[in-house]
Amino acid sequence: MLLKPTTASTASPVLRTAMLCGAITGALCFAWVLFLYVSDNNPYGPKRTLADFFPPLAAIASQVLLRRYYQPEGPGLGKSIGVGVLTALVSALVAASAFYLFSRLTGPGLIEQHLAEVHKLLESTKALYLKEANGLQQYEATLRNLARTPAQFAQDEFSKKLFFGVLISIPGGVFLRK
Repeated sequence: MLLKPTTASTASPVLRTAMLCGAITGALCFAWVLFLYVSDNNPYGPKRTLADFFPPLAAIASQVLLRRYYQPEGPGLGKSIGVGVLTALVSALVAASAFYLFSRLTGPGLIEQHLAEVHKLLESTKALYLKEANGLQQYEATLRNLARTPAQFAQDEFSKKLFFGVLISIPGGVFLRK
């Protein structure tokens, strides 16, 4: 049987692909935080940022998956970029929501431990700050801008994942439009 080229085979392949890829990626980001917590690593520390690379990869993967619905002409620029941006948005929402719940359930003790580690690290690098122009102001701003509540950590999680996901999905959409 010879398959005939058609347009989209489902009602809304852009939304369906973005929701699937975004939800899986958000859950994967949260699984990384849980892994850090279970393995006695700081889930609020710098190792958490390794999961910031999952949403851009998911955005590209969703753009590749979307192409199979629109053979042979491709999804076009708008749909290709749209599925990447929507995937990044969904993954950022799921990851940030799960991280907020994690922060609330584990209590303030873990956040206080993280803040103590960060203060110790910043104290050890204070001399480097003071060598630079406006170093004292930069040091004080860094201390002032530290996330201290579950909502601030979730906001940080959301903004980073969304930024990197959108940043990569635009050129990915351009290259994967056909």
